[in-house]
Amino acid sequence: MTEATGDDGIPICDAHHHLWDLDHYHYPWLSDSHDDFFLGDRSSLKRNYMPPDYRRDSTGLNVLKTVHVEAEYRRDDQVGETRWVTSMAERHGLPNAIVAHCWFHTPNSEAVMAAQAAFPLVRGIRSKPVTASRPRESVAGEAGAMDDPNWLAGLQRLKSYGLSWDLRVPPWHLEEAARVVAQIPDTPVVLNHTGFPWYRYNEGLEVWRRGMRALAALPNVHCKLSCLCTLDGWPYEENRMAVLETIDMFGTGRCMFASNFPVDSLRIGYGRMYAHFQRMVADFPAEERQALFHDNAVRFYRLA
Repeated sequence: MTEATGDDGIPICDAHHHLWDLDHYHYPWLSDSHDDFFLGDRSSLKRNYMPPDYRRDSTGLNVLKTVHVEAEYRRDDQVGETRWVTSMAERHGLPNAIVAHCWFHTPNSEAVMAAQAAFPLVRGIRSKPVTASRPRESVAGEAGAMDDPNWLAGLQRLKSYGLSWDLRVPPWHLEEAARVVAQIPDTPVVLNHTGFPWYRYNEGLEVWRRGMRALAALPNVHCKLSCLCTLDGWPYEENRMAVLETIDMFGTGRCMFASNFPVDSLRIGYGRMYAHFQRMVADFPAEERQALFHDNAVRFYRLA
């Protein structure tokens, strides 16, 4: 294993990264003025990020397959991003799978989902429900929230198209998400970003743990080990705790490494991040490490 990258020859299937072309397409969170990005200043992300950029960042690592997750491309053309990412895959050989976007609660939801499912690389949908901006606030009854009947109907429609759901909510919504996911036991679900263990004090961690345990109790739920950045950096020991607790809850068969690049480049380089993940699980049997870094993502996104 090299110190710079952590490469130990284990094959990698990166379960979550993004691409964007700001010269030709509109991504409101990158192109417009917003002050609410959860990692603070995102100015360094306001540049094109294409397959050659991803390959440069992951140089020296044995990345065999990747999964592109929707990057909040303009929502009035949800299929447009999928069309563009497909063209990138045809030209550059990555990504190998796409998690597309589709609002679950809008009148055109089924038409958009059908159009997304028609692309051969599309394996799932990421549709972020409306959530509260901080703990102890409520969005109950709002359109697009997890109790919205139209939103629930759209979520339940995934099964008929053979699609998985990438679940992304803040930690104070994890228990609610578990109650919702219990209603779709035959739909594969993967929790994004380690459930966002943002608040690393006793009460904040307990909220995260309760939600994580509730989701881990559902056998159709997997978890991406990703986006462990904080406003202050990428604290190894705190992140190690979160990763090992997550693996303990979900098991090595339902967790998967994901870079979340280029977003996580705000705090850490790809090679250094991968080295940290490898260090965290260095004592695991080789077959379990390969499952975490490759096999589970390949199985979940049907890339074999």
